[in-house]
Amino acid sequence: MKVTGDLKENQTNIQQYRLIDLPKITDPRGNLTFIEANRHIPFEIKRVFYLYDVPIGEERAGHAHRELQQFLVAISGSFDVKINDGYQEKKYHMNCSHSGLYFGSMIWCKIENLSPGAVCMVLASDFYDESDYYRNYKDFIKAIKDRS
Repeated sequence: MKVTGDLKENQTNIQQYRLIDLPKITDPRGNLTFIEANRHIPFEIKRVFYLYDVPIGEERAGHAHRELQQFLVAISGSFDVKINDGYQEKKYHMNCSHSGLYFGSMIWCKIENLSPGAVCMVLASDFYDESDYYRNYKDFIKAIKDRS
């Protein structure tokens, strides 16, 4: 499956990002899933991090990136991911370790409703860079409108 960051005519940012099924090799000893850069996800992986031990009722993320692309996988447990392109919002319930949510730049993301023991793994297209973040939603919306 090829995923592209290019918008088609009359397509908003939020419509191009979606769940991607990953290979799942089943075996009586347990399952194996793998992710290959530029094959399963449309970028080179430069950073991997994961969220875990999130207290009940807490949210994570709550920001957008100017350039960074991300791929989120529920390694364990479940959680909801809300993505917002400044025009519309979409919610994904993540509870499968052999599929993930890809989204690119200029998408506001919030992770909520994490189950006890949930682990969210994030693959990122670049190294950490604070200047790539929009941490204020109003600043993010202004930037979206300025691009139009």
